[in-house]
Amino acid sequence: MRPADHKIFLASKSPRRRELLRQIGIEFELLPLRDQVSRSADVSEDLLPDETAETYVARVSREKADAGLQIVRWRRLPSRPVLAADTTVVLDNIIFGKPTDHDEAVHMLSLLSGRTHQVLTSVTVRREDDSWQLTQSSEVTFAKLSAETIQAYCSTTEPYDKAGAYGIQGYAASFIERINGSYTGIMGLPLFESAQLLRQAGVKLP
Repeated sequence: MRPADHKIFLASKSPRRRELLRQIGIEFELLPLRDQVSRSADVSEDLLPDETAETYVARVSREKADAGLQIVRWRRLPSRPVLAADTTVVLDNIIFGKPTDHDEAVHMLSLLSGRTHQVLTSVTVRREDDSWQLTQSSEVTFAKLSAETIQAYCSTTEPYDKAGAYGIQGYAASFIERINGSYTGIMGLPLFESAQLLRQAGVKLP
């Protein structure tokens, strides 16, 4: 039985995941996974042939945690749990990642307008040779958005580091008619499920 720990490693650059972990009193240290430009050496976020959205998001989350654990071992850091997560938006079995430019963001939001889509967030916790993982699924229904509304939103910085080109915690909150699932999961880290995994890994929560 491992002693309880109060601190974890977070294999993510997402400011939203940091905010959410702080919300439930989890102390963490960031692990420097390489960014999307050079990500191939750490984690491939390319969709594999015949890979479903559920399989994709679970694989990327798992590979991020594995990469984080390797950093812990290489740097001989303390043996603490490594948490990683990946979020994707799905509509009509098509995965919506982070838009690369204004036109792609506009296109994504035009497709999501007036429709119900799925948001999948897979969370993985690694500690030494043990691994815990789950994927949380939510449904989000957008109101019908005018072209002017979409253009105005895409003229802000908000859509460009988020799957599906929107953030539920920002301006886009006014686009959403209803959700069915986890608000924090849609943000990028379902807190109830993440807390369960961390407890399994020996983390003592407040």
